[in-house]
Amino acid sequence: MAAHDEPADLDIGPLTPAGFGRLAELFATGDPRWCWCMYFRRRGMDWSNATHENNRADLERLAAVGASGDGPAPGLVATRDGRAIGWVSVGPRADYDRLGASKLLAPIDDRPVWSIVCFVVAARERRRGVARALLAAAIEYAREHGADTLEAYPLHEGRGRVPSSSAYVGTQAMFERAGFRVVDTRQSNDSAPPRPIVRLELGARR
Repeated sequence: MAAHDEPADLDIGPLTPAGFGRLAELFATGDPRWCWCMYFRRRGMDWSNATHENNRADLERLAAVGASGDGPAPGLVATRDGRAIGWVSVGPRADYDRLGASKLLAPIDDRPVWSIVCFVVAARERRRGVARALLAAAIEYAREHGADTLEAYPLHEGRGRVPSSSAYVGTQAMFERAGFRVVDTRQSNDSAPPRPIVRLELGARR
């Protein structure tokens, strides 16, 4: 799967068991080395009891499910010259248990939307359009799998520069450039930073 306007020599496709080792090398270099992008797929107590071994095994299992055709892949991997340099987690919102339990990110309505919850880009590849290419690929992947609406929960436009540990959700500006629009803005309390919820209507091909 190719993303629109992607950086040169960049390939983007669903995570498969065969490509899991390459993703593991990317995750080993940063924050994902513990969470393995399972944070949004678990809630409360389940997450408190998790280990990095459990998280890795569960992501690998989801990759196998996607490869078998029994469900979507848990995300897409960007590679260059056989090396993984980026990742985006995209899938049906119902697959992300933490979203279902969240008051801050509670559903806007009862539509069966898909969600984008996480980006990972290798440190040496940041600010080169990799996240933008991953977003474009995620849009196409969701559309190809029958999604009508794609949703995300990026950093608010007023946040400015933030640590990479907080920027994994993407920025509001990046989503808006891809055609998303803000449909709601939430705050956990009066002093907390606002959190936009953005959506893109896909007009899925069935």
